[in-house]
Amino acid sequence: MEVLDLARWQFGITTVYHFLMVPLTIGLSLLVAGMQTAWVRTGNPRYLAMTKFWGKLLMINFAMGVVTGIVQEFQFGMAWSEYSRFVGDVFGAPLAMEGLVAFFVESTFLGLWMFGWDRLPKRVHLACVWAFSLATVASAYFILAANSWMQHPVGVEMVDGRPRLTSIWAVLTNSTVLAAFPHAIFGAFAVAATFLVGIAAWRLWRSREDEGTWRTSVRLGAWVGVVAFAGLAVSGDLQSKLMFEQQPMKMASAEALCHTEQPAGFSVFAIGDVSNPDCENVKSITVPALLSFLAHGDFDAEVTGVEDLVTRYQERYGTHYPVDPRLGELSGQPIDYVPNLPVTYWSFRFMIGLGAIGTAAGLAVLWLTRRGRVPTSRWFPRFALASIALPFVANSFGWIFTEMGRQPFVVVPNPSGVDGVWMFTARAVSGLTVGEVLTSLIALTLTYGVLAVVEVVLMRRYVRAGIEQPEPGDKSDDNLTFAY
Repeated sequence: MEVLDLARWQFGITTVYHFLMVPLTIGLSLLVAGMQTAWVRTGNPRYLAMTKFWGKLLMINFAMGVVTGIVQEFQFGMAWSEYSRFVGDVFGAPLAMEGLVAFFVESTFLGLWMFGWDRLPKRVHLACVWAFSLATVASAYFILAANSWMQHPVGVEMVDGRPRLTSIWAVLTNSTVLAAFPHAIFGAFAVAATFLVGIAAWRLWRSREDEGTWRTSVRLGAWVGVVAFAGLAVSGDLQSKLMFEQQPMKMASAEALCHTEQPAGFSVFAIGDVSNPDCENVKSITVPALLSFLAHGDFDAEVTGVEDLVTRYQERYGTHYPVDPRLGELSGQPIDYVPNLPVTYWSFRFMIGLGAIGTAAGLAVLWLTRRGRVPTSRWFPRFALASIALPFVANSFGWIFTEMGRQPFVVVPNPSGVDGVWMFTARAVSGLTVGEVLTSLIALTLTYGVLAVVEVVLMRRYVRAGIEQPEPGDKSDDNLTFAY
């Protein structure tokens, strides 16, 4: 394998793994803040018990997210140094903002919240968890702003062959990030909601102790999940319409739309080899004219196919890579502007399909727990626990589609932006040897595997322990412990 392939595998593995923690932290932190708010307002001990139980799981996940996230930024300098040189003037600004928010606001208020029980006034303590939660949202926004600039460069001018930042406001209000941010937040709520439902349903089925707490958690998670999945559908539609304008090749690949059509049908399922850009051996089950509506809001609109887009890209960005030894085996070779069609086509469908299944699961849980009912069948906790995986996997497929769909670009050209602000992925990789990248790939993968075991073991231990009961003689005003 080439250095480029290994570097992409390394970044893909570490990114997907890290992003398993991110949406759970964002969604669960906001839900825990809501639980504590309910306790402060009502004094109901059920909400306090929920806050402390789910807060412990939040802390475990947050710690693992911090550990795995640090590696991401190191990779920019180690494996992708050419990329860092090209975009450093722009990319560094939102990353610096994220670092300031994450390491100052998040860490400060998280520490105050963790150790402030029985030491801070209730409302001050509540303000700390809200500050932490909102800081995680702000942190996500800055990261998405950086990623969105790679998808749609704005606010720059070319100086000496490199983009120079001219407007940080343009970067932070990029139309791409404004569409991606609500989609990511709804995704985070979907992850946290099914996490609540799965664990609380298992505890509810296993024991009638603290039944009210578990049942409230199940219902809360189910309602939040249904709303979140609906929000994902709406925000995803808006985001896809924007992608058809900014990255038409990505969306044509997502539909395996090889030839331009007017109107264009939406491919529900494809049979055959979708890896061939001419689609000669592919038969699709389609919904007539639906893709035209999803792309442009018009059932009769034309949607450009892969073959015509290839011609357009070749005219604008060239037909061959430059002759450069740093490009390895791609030096002087024809540029393949078509992303991996099987990956983009199926990841797009798995993302949507798993989201639909998650919505159905949430509605089923609401029905099964209506009017105080507690399901007693053995399949219920298994069904609820299995549903936890749905939004995690859907989120992962969404990011795989987003990142692999923009290949061969690491910085995608803005169709109406500054000329020259784009970069091929093959030019972005560092001048490392195969052995160096392979060694780091193996080391990081093994390390992340160990961390995964550690997190699962810790989560399992605290879930099995349930809600901690007060020690004899405990005189705390909440009569519950919050040990770590």
